[in-house]
Amino acid sequence: MKYHVDGELVDADEATVNVRDRGFLYGDAAFETLRAYGGEVFEWEAHADRLRETCEVLQLDHGLSDADLRSRIDETLAANDLREAYVRLSVTRGVQPGKLTPSEEVDPTVVVIVKGLPRGGRNSTPVWDGPATLQAVRTQRVADRAIPSKAKTHNYLNGILARLELRATGADEALMLDADGHLAEGATSNLFFVDGQSLKTPSLDGPVLPGITRDVVIDLARSEGIPVDEGAYTLDDVRTADEVFLTNTTWEVRPVETVDGLDTEGGPVTTLLSKLYDERVESLYD
Repeated sequence: MKYHVDGELVDADEATVNVRDRGFLYGDAAFETLRAYGGEVFEWEAHADRLRETCEVLQLDHGLSDADLRSRIDETLAANDLREAYVRLSVTRGVQPGKLTPSEEVDPTVVVIVKGLPRGGRNSTPVWDGPATLQAVRTQRVADRAIPSKAKTHNYLNGILARLELRATGADEALMLDADGHLAEGATSNLFFVDGQSLKTPSLDGPVLPGITRDVVIDLARSEGIPVDEGAYTLDDVRTADEVFLTNTTWEVRPVETVDGLDTEGGPVTTLLSKLYDERVESLYD
């Protein structure tokens, strides 16, 4: 495998960053997880916009164009002869003097790593083994006023602590609440559930990452006339829901089998949205 590090393709075993890099020292970095289908990066513009918003929150002016970043991804995919792939693009503030306050001058470190994934679209093989088991955890989602939820940074300690709680039960994903006890999101996923004829998901007014797959699913649901409610919900709401599923770039649409050990049956809305998502992906192959 070859990765892209600071403008150069290097063997994965030799891909390194400086130990004084602020991305390593402080998590002072932005990143995006993307998927390539048929050699095309899915929803690139949306990912580029979110990366830009994260950098604005961090006041990280890396000086690179979207076209430059995209070319590094394309070069990495081509160098590894990958058309179906996981892609992670990271931009750190780079190496600066060893103090917490960052310098205004930025010499960014840019890294692209990739790995192969199954083909997407119609008749695809999901990356997951089966429906997810979801467990509520004590670790709360960090308040938006503490760390803005729209900032996708290298600092993932909040999600790591949530996932560590799953070791006792072996659940697949942690269900995190906010400080008021409302549903927020998974450690690495957005949450959806079906109540009657309505599709519900925690509002971005709370500490919820604006997921790219989340946006695609909402758009697909509305295109089918499915009411979508974004609001504040409780654990009881999801525990008693008709259907529950999770979304992220890698999982796409993943049904949930149990919530806190309670069975959650699949249903027509999840099936339909998963099919429509596959169709959206399939368009990249046409």
